[in-house]
Amino acid sequence: MPAPPETPETATQSPSHSPVVTPLRVAVGVCLFLPFVALMWVSSYSRTEPTLGGLPFFYWYQMLWVLVSAVMTVVAYKLVQRDEARRRAAAGTGGAGAASAADGTEAADAADGSDADGGEDGAR
Repeated sequence: MPAPPETPETATQSPSHSPVVTPLRVAVGVCLFLPFVALMWVSSYSRTEPTLGGLPFFYWYQMLWVLVSAVMTVVAYKLVQRDEARRRAAAGTGGAGAASAADGTEAADAADGSDADGGEDGAR
């Protein structure tokens, strides 16, 4: 099978660009994949003992993973934000907005034209 044709985007990329698969992105993948594996492996928690507050293990284990999954998703999100901010800074497009874009709030407000409080700038 022949190689795909070179597009203007791929033609301008130099070998000095950072790799797409980084250890940080692998950590993000693990954070998102671990809850999936833990809950799909039913035989690991398909029992009634130990109970917690009268709930069989089968139920409280799954409820615990709801909380763990939420925490791991937040961690993955923050890691992706940090990685993208680092990539923007390395590409030279970060500038002064790179620090504020790391938390995503001002960038999102600027994109939709609103303030965090929902009003217009200087409206009050």
